[in-house]
Amino acid sequence: MPDRSPPAAPPGPVRFRTADLETAREQVTRTFASHDVRVSDRAGMRFRLDLAPSAHLTIGRMGYGADTTIVGPPMRLCYHVNLPATGTSTVEQHGARRTFAAGEAGVTFVPQSPVLVQWSADSWQYHVKLPKDLLEAHAAKLTGHAVREEIDFDLTFSLRSSTAQAFLATVSFLYAELSRDGGLATVPAACHEFESALMTQLLMTVPSSLSARLHSRPAHTRGSRIREIVDYLDRNPEKTLTTADLAAMAAISPRALQAGFQEAVGKSPMAYLRAVRLDRVHRELLSGAADSVTDVAARWGFYHPGRFAQQYRERFGMLPSETARPRG
Repeated sequence: MPDRSPPAAPPGPVRFRTADLETAREQVTRTFASHDVRVSDRAGMRFRLDLAPSAHLTIGRMGYGADTTIVGPPMRLCYHVNLPATGTSTVEQHGARRTFAAGEAGVTFVPQSPVLVQWSADSWQYHVKLPKDLLEAHAAKLTGHAVREEIDFDLTFSLRSSTAQAFLATVSFLYAELSRDGGLATVPAACHEFESALMTQLLMTVPSSLSARLHSRPAHTRGSRIREIVDYLDRNPEKTLTTADLAAMAAISPRALQAGFQEAVGKSPMAYLRAVRLDRVHRELLSGAADSVTDVAARWGFYHPGRFAQQYRERFGMLPSETARPRG
């Protein structure tokens, strides 16, 4: 029988404030993605970023306190959702450009195209960063088919539908609970379920290249045992596991497990487990609470510093030491 002990809780909330534009840019780069930023009033800028401790996703609220223009290269490793609570926004990606007021629309940026964002000085937004591998693996579970190409979401989606309102409520609730002392972050298994629900709502709410398949009648597939193993690894990345162990849990041969993982998530079981562990390392380093990069890496099974640094940079586009850099 597999070990059902729950994963460790993620680090606590992060509260970041600065009046220095370069310090803000460095923090947002570490938290979300590389970018260039300009503000209309550097002297009057009051940047604020609050992050909730989610194990797999990055959930936060952010504002600059000045008219802001952000230009960024393709994020490559993540999808990103903006949900404006106040102010006005203009967004642009892959040839589409939209301008709207808070409450009218949300934004979904995809990994492989540059982005442009303009916010009014009074803009204050929820942000959700979803690792590309994680969201696409979740979409594969829902559709029963491997996601072999980037999910092509519409750039903006109306927040006035009942499904969009439910999605917004889930983001708001999850942020509040993860930020609250004694809240959802203290129950990792429940946190995992809410993260999964949030991804399901996103996929079912925002029009995309998968919408027709997602809204069709679910088909029975023989990949259900593979999806159960993917879920198990998401919940238990700290376990010492081999391909043979996972094959036994799924009651299939190691070769069938390898083939099933390639079809479902596009990589081997051990490569998927390594990616989940790297995400945990990234979250701990981002929190600023870690003693050292070496200690955090070892806690998640990375004992060779050079190889770990290379794998981390391939996944996040920066070295672990850059993520852990002290905040100004």
